[in-house]
Amino acid sequence: MYGTRHKRELSFESLAQIPILRPSIHARRANLTVKFQDLYGFTVEGNVDDVNVLNEVRERVRQQGRVWWSMEANKGANWYLQRSISEGQSLKASLKFSALANAITLKRLIRKGIPPVLRPKVWFSLSGAAKKKSTVPESYYNDLTIAVEGKVTPATRQIDHDLPRTFPGHPWLDTPEGHAALRRVLVGYSFRDSDVGYCQGLNYVAALLLLVMKTEEDAFWMLAVLLENVLVNDCYTNNLSGCHVEQRVFKDFLAKMCPRIAAHLEALDFDVSLVATEWFLCLFSKSLPSETTLRVWDVLFYEGAKVLFHVALAIFKMKEEELLLTHHVGDVINILQKTTHHLFDPDELLPVAFDQIGSFTTNTISKQRKKQEPAVMKELDQRFRRLNSLKLEEK
Repeated sequence: MYGTRHKRELSFESLAQIPILRPSIHARRANLTVKFQDLYGFTVEGNVDDVNVLNEVRERVRQQGRVWWSMEANKGANWYLQRSISEGQSLKASLKFSALANAITLKRLIRKGIPPVLRPKVWFSLSGAAKKKSTVPESYYNDLTIAVEGKVTPATRQIDHDLPRTFPGHPWLDTPEGHAALRRVLVGYSFRDSDVGYCQGLNYVAALLLLVMKTEEDAFWMLAVLLENVLVNDCYTNNLSGCHVEQRVFKDFLAKMCPRIAAHLEALDFDVSLVATEWFLCLFSKSLPSETTLRVWDVLFYEGAKVLFHVALAIFKMKEEELLLTHHVGDVINILQKTTHHLFDPDELLPVAFDQIGSFTTNTISKQRKKQEPAVMKELDQRFRRLNSLKLEEK
């Protein structure tokens, strides 16, 4: 019985039939703030204009779904993983052409969004999670959860502390069943990788993975591939060294891609990590509406961690003129928070991220990381020494 519940389909799933939101006549007339649930069960507050935007987004999701289903009908269910041989072409030439054509088509489709009903399958295949899972015995996750049940570590204590604070009020996550599933995923991974263990922020990431993937076990493997292959090393270790490096790299990119904003924020003595640290650690899951976050993740799982930089830069770029008029740090934070919380339309954000920011490769980011790593490690070492010194003085 214990093993089968990890294979079950989770009780909360995104709707195959996407409903139209219909605010009351009184709300429409007064343009009042209304509450409604998005596709993944999160309660959203907004005005009637926000509702209209969400309805437009839902219509585009339907249209995009028809495109994906058409591709599946014409090329086969797993066309994005297949390479076919065209008649009259050599094997080598055909594979190259087919792979290139599929890659171009797939990249364009993914940037326009994977339909919710296909997300679990496409993510699991393209991210490398399926391949990672195939390298271990089929009972790996079930055996792991049984083996660690009842064990208490600093990681499990922090997880238990964070469970009720993870998307409170959600109709499935904020239930005993949702808490139990999220706990198994997080505790299981904390034992799989003791260097990471558990870091605050992972609870939001794992929770959203649980809502998207069809099984708890698949959510676990998506978390594994994310931390082990997609994101930078050491991002979630005890000293968060990888996260500190990412923040320095992001600051460099902001100065290069958005020099006016960077200069103005520096004049205000505003540290971008005040907002960007949460963006990077939670992968925007606490900042952006769920469907916008998942559109970012669609691209993240296919194109890699550079997507996080593109999106973070786009948020600043979209509000450039407003930010340049600010005089206080608090005003900057308010603008950015209001912007992210109301970005209900992913197609308002992603074209800026990929078409207006300028391009940089994974290699470029890797070089910047290597450049910043020594300074970060030195700073962390100094901090560690200061803390030890204070502890000795207290004794």
